[in-house]
Amino acid sequence: MIVPFPLTGLRPAALQQRSRSTMKVILHTGAHRCATTSFQEYMRQNAQGLKMQGLGFWGPFRTRNGLFHGIQPGPARVTGRNLAQRARGRLQLQLANCRDSGVHQLLVSDENMMGTIRENLRLGDLYSGVGERMARFSQAFGRTVTDVAVSIRSLDSYWTSALAYAVARGHRVPSPAQLDRLVQAPRSWRDVITDIACALPDARLHVLPFETFGTRPEAQLTALTGVETAPMTHARVRLNGSLCLQDLRASLPASVAARLPQGTGRWRPFDDTQAAHLRETYADDMMWLASGADGTALLVQDPDKLAAGLNPPRYDLTRGRPDDKQRRMAGSG
Repeated sequence: MIVPFPLTGLRPAALQQRSRSTMKVILHTGAHRCATTSFQEYMRQNAQGLKMQGLGFWGPFRTRNGLFHGIQPGPARVTGRNLAQRARGRLQLQLANCRDSGVHQLLVSDENMMGTIRENLRLGDLYSGVGERMARFSQAFGRTVTDVAVSIRSLDSYWTSALAYAVARGHRVPSPAQLDRLVQAPRSWRDVITDIACALPDARLHVLPFETFGTRPEAQLTALTGVETAPMTHARVRLNGSLCLQDLRASLPASVAARLPQGTGRWRPFDDTQAAHLRETYADDMMWLASGADGTALLVQDPDKLAAGLNPPRYDLTRGRPDDKQRRMAGSG
């Protein structure tokens, strides 16, 4: 009988538990159009300094260079090899190298783990396959993932930014029917968060609103890793911003640019009613998160806003007009 792992005397589950306790792995999954590229640039520029604090970083330059190959199904040469199993082995070797080099926390950031913008627009839905995709990443990483971070954004501005990004890269200008399809889509951020929580049930799920953390990568880093001194260098770099109308028209062929509205400033494809409906859906999602998200996720609060505590400050409660203090209504008695 062959005894597994004879040199250590530990079973595989015990080894996985030990590796999980020695290095914390955080998956930063995006979403797209939530300043994820700017956050990745911030982490990349400060990688050497953060490594001195025991914090490692893998971004798209590494994850899209073959590291994640085979995790998701797709066209590949028929070689008879199990690509998913090879991807898991590749990841485990890289994780072991990080752990041996003194990394205590590893932050892996790639928004394409959730899906793609083109897929969202093609299906007219919000990351409909995120559950299956994240389950495959969970299997590839094994039991090393301790935390998952998801950035969300008000749906009216998210879809507007996604459309501007896609149209600038060759996607057709949406018709009114296609815009209405996006507005009436049944999925919201609540569904996305629930799917991710089901795919990684043992990981803590952190939700970071774009409106709070989009321009503050150092606050994101502190919230996810607890580093005491998050660097401010390159913290205000902004990448991949949406083009304004005049620049968007200038970047497109004349026949396509003619379908865009005239004027300058930000492109607003949704009318007021559609935008209000999307904002209301986002408000419902935020209320669900603030009330505990059914125990599936934690809404990360703004670190600069302090709670009032047990004894909130008392403000003078006066009537609206100062000359109205003692005046009585005519005929009142």
